[in-house]
Amino acid sequence: MGKKIAFVLSGCGVKDGSEIHEAVAALIALDRAGYEVIFTAPDVQQAATVDHSTENAELVSRNALREGARIARGSITPLSDLRSEDYDAVVFPGGFGAALTLCSFASDGPECSVNPEVERLINEALLSRKPIAAMCIAPVILARTIPGAKLTIGSHPETAAAISAMGAVHVNCSVKESVVDLDRKLVTTPAYMLASGPAEVFEGALSMVDKLGELF
Repeated sequence: MGKKIAFVLSGCGVKDGSEIHEAVAALIALDRAGYEVIFTAPDVQQAATVDHSTENAELVSRNALREGARIARGSITPLSDLRSEDYDAVVFPGGFGAALTLCSFASDGPECSVNPEVERLINEALLSRKPIAAMCIAPVILARTIPGAKLTIGSHPETAAAISAMGAVHVNCSVKESVVDLDRKLVTTPAYMLASGPAEVFEGALSMVDKLGELF
């Protein structure tokens, strides 16, 4: 079997959970490269629920783990049950769930907090020198938890400024490329922060997974 990837979801859907195009693009790229994916998510209620047909907030509460199971085709592990020996690298697809539920960047900006289980996962990966990859808005989680991290969300000036305010180093990057922090074993790609469609997202995912393999 190939190396194992902890694939961290935040729900299902761009407006309040994991961005489905990004998740699928990353999954195809990982599968083509021979990785085994372990789907995981915090077993918490999403910070928001949005009707994707209207973009209006809904009063119903949804669980990030159960919603993420839609993308995982059912098999998903609570993040609290995941241990360092279970995986060799970590991947975060984007979607507003990353900035709403995995951390509070969407509401708190540079002063955001990170879900404790997500923070534990990142810290354990860093301690074990295991690579971490993130797409779209998800790199803000790394900016908040890893001092001095070099990463990208593309070229959005306000988000780049917020990343700098958190003590990370933002690098402008085209949609089909990715940015590597060799010292911290991080790789990030802009995805739908810049992409005009799923083909460009997939090109970025291929670059991310290719560079992820170079970090082992």
